[in-house]
Amino acid sequence: MVTPHWQLDDSAVERRGVLRGLPGVTRPVLRLVRDAAPGPALVVAVLQVLSGLAAAFGLFATTGVLTDLLESGPTADRVVAALPELLLVGAAFGLRGALDVGVSLAHARITPAVRRLAEEQLYRASLDADLAAFDDASFHDRMHRARDRGLFYLERAADNLVELIGALIGLAAAVGSLAALHPLLVPVLLLAVVPDGWAVHRSAQMAYASVGRTVALDRRVQLVSQLATEREPAAEIRAYQAEPFVLDEYRVAADPLRDEDVRLATAQARVRGVGRALAGVGLAVTYAVLGLLVGRGWVPLAVAGTAVIAVRVGTSALNRLVLAANQLVEQGMYVADYREFLDAATGSRRTGADVAVDPSRVALDRVTFRYPGSDRAAVRDVSLGIAPGETIALVGENGSGKTTLAKLVAGLYAPTSGQVRWSGRDIAGVDRARVADRVMMVLQDPVRWPHTAHVNVRVGRHDRPDPDGRGVRGAAAQSGADEVVARLPQRWRTLLSKQFRGGVELSGGQWQRLAVARGLYRDAPLLIWDEPTAPLDAKAEFAVYESLRALAADRTVVLITHRLASVRHADRILLLHEGELVEQGTHAELLALGGRYADLYALQSRMHADA
Repeated sequence: MVTPHWQLDDSAVERRGVLRGLPGVTRPVLRLVRDAAPGPALVVAVLQVLSGLAAAFGLFATTGVLTDLLESGPTADRVVAALPELLLVGAAFGLRGALDVGVSLAHARITPAVRRLAEEQLYRASLDADLAAFDDASFHDRMHRARDRGLFYLERAADNLVELIGALIGLAAAVGSLAALHPLLVPVLLLAVVPDGWAVHRSAQMAYASVGRTVALDRRVQLVSQLATEREPAAEIRAYQAEPFVLDEYRVAADPLRDEDVRLATAQARVRGVGRALAGVGLAVTYAVLGLLVGRGWVPLAVAGTAVIAVRVGTSALNRLVLAANQLVEQGMYVADYREFLDAATGSRRTGADVAVDPSRVALDRVTFRYPGSDRAAVRDVSLGIAPGETIALVGENGSGKTTLAKLVAGLYAPTSGQVRWSGRDIAGVDRARVADRVMMVLQDPVRWPHTAHVNVRVGRHDRPDPDGRGVRGAAAQSGADEVVARLPQRWRTLLSKQFRGGVELSGGQWQRLAVARGLYRDAPLLIWDEPTAPLDAKAEFAVYESLRALAADRTVVLITHRLASVRHADRILLLHEGELVEQGTHAELLALGGRYADLYALQSRMHADA
């Protein structure tokens, strides 16, 4: 039995360069913190250095206090003699506490700023990615890992970076004090925390490997969650009594996820148990060595007392350091996923010359296009030319490559081979934004923007000056969307989403009218219509095609439709079959040819006659 594509993926466990070392992890986090909150980051660094100095001074002052207290003489006299050092110790640690409060206040500004900047970078990279990337399953895996894990762990990494710096400075203060008291205490101190550090590090590796195995399963659970909780599929699920099926689909994906989580938690518990046991032995050895030094008379009793405090401070700081460092390494794996997605998305963007292009004359020269991961060409060896002001219609059966070919003409896809030229220039060598600026496109399934009716039209060219709204209203009048808006409770200011208070929902046909208005408002010389009237009634469809005929007067138009009666007046009709251009000509020429177009037209005519 073939394993479903949403099951555990053992191939995802291996990853080259999983552990780059702490410097490789901290560099990108440091850059992000610097860019997101430079002022608070500088304050944190300065205050932590001052806090470490205060701690070191306090430890050295403690030696003086213990020396005075342990000298021979009346108790009251010893306390009086130690009073100045006691005040210094109290002042040092009081200052350290105040500085730590300042660190916390500055730190509170860093994490939200990092989250904000990281999210914007992710969304910018996703929006900049080439359209073909969204047809690649591996791109979706990387994007979900970056969005669902990378962003979360970036915040935690920023927190741990602050903790790491504080622990390093605290450790330096403790180690400096121990080294001054007796150098042998420093390496012995490491015995207490190295085993625990290994355990945390090994546990982080296990967790990261588990995420790689379950990323596809996580996506499957999210998709089922949307089916179970979102508004759009709710009606059909209930109409088909598919609720048990949805729950079964959830169990198919959720049960292996649960089992993987149990397996991971069990393995991590074993590793951490071993690490903590060895750490306890190391700490016992540390104190045994300290006792030996005192017994041999190699260090005075007052110094030994300070050493006990320094060992405890150093142990605490080193434990914090190991924990923060290992968490940074673990989180750095997800940060690396985030960075890899940004690089992959940015690398997929086609760049080219920042020059103006004219799409009035379009030529395709032996164009072939394959979707990522597909062995079959969606469009194969297509050559054609579109004259200025010409209206061509792309027809054919489902899956014949009509929409793919239109997106190639519009520059949304780059050909796998061949060239798409506008007025003689290969648009693969032109900046994508320059190409997109010259295209207006109306799709069969347009975006339903959760915004006002006015924004749903104006987003067609959001930067177009339209202070009095005449452009929006004119596009709505041409498409029939003005009739939709007239029936809304707040007209153009009505929110078109039931997910928010006061919002309303439109029918499919009403959404399509707004989408047509959006395309008209864009007002570009190359017009691509992909089944723009599929959900419309006869009256609305007639109005849209009347608008199309008016717009086609001075534009190049590519029309995609299954309704062959709607393309009778096109200048030229192109019939695609399995990605190949097999017939072209006028309506009359293709009927006279008696080929596939004639058969399809006759079939549709009989269907409408029977109806």
